[in-house]
Amino acid sequence: MRSVAVVAHRGCSGAYPENTASALLAAVRLGVDMIEFDVRQTADGHLVCIHDATVDRTSNGSGAVAALPLRALQELDTGSWFGAQFAGERILTYAEALDLVPPTIRLNVHAKASAEDRRTLMPAVANELARRCRLGTAFVASDQESLVVARQAVPGLTLCNLSVFPVADYVARSAAIGCRVLQPANAVTTPELVAAAHRAGMEVNPFYADDIAEMRRLIDCGVDGILTNWPERLQRLLSGRAESQEDTDSGAA
Repeated sequence: MRSVAVVAHRGCSGAYPENTASALLAAVRLGVDMIEFDVRQTADGHLVCIHDATVDRTSNGSGAVAALPLRALQELDTGSWFGAQFAGERILTYAEALDLVPPTIRLNVHAKASAEDRRTLMPAVANELARRCRLGTAFVASDQESLVVARQAVPGLTLCNLSVFPVADYVARSAAIGCRVLQPANAVTTPELVAAAHRAGMEVNPFYADDIAEMRRLIDCGVDGILTNWPERLQRLLSGRAESQEDTDSGAA
């Protein structure tokens, strides 16, 4: 089967609590091609790894990330919601997450910016990648307006446009701001979209596929990578070892 990049979505988030050290390290152990994680800004200007705007779903706390200081966030348990064996897992800072992922694995940093914080969050995300000499093995994914701010801060930064809709001009809009990576929803990913992106010199890594049949469909569309919560499942499919979805799932260990 044609090879595509295996992108661990929020780490190995099918078997581990998303965006945590255990999820990222599991992806590192699997030897995935790329790891995606989310970054938000705290009330006191620090960067932390969390997807949602609030801590309610993925911790034992409540409240908006943007309204809480780093110290309060780091006191939360971000593992027990997923399973008792992950009790005591703590929220990662952006720097800690970067420390966990070796330079041999590409980084897909999803900067969750808002109108209120994009002018501080985006430069901070981009500058840290530049400081660590990771610009050649990392890119920042965000909405179109936020990406422009990031590129102004670090001109050599690789951009991934998450402002997918309207799909009809997605490739053209992305090209206009210098994007080299697209991350369309899997439902709108077609051979025609992928071909148009390739003609414009952009790679396409759809979000997302956990189902083997959908993984196969996306591979047939010509995509370059696939985001998945079950990276080992995709690895086994690509190696020709996937017999059924159940056979490919690795438990949390």
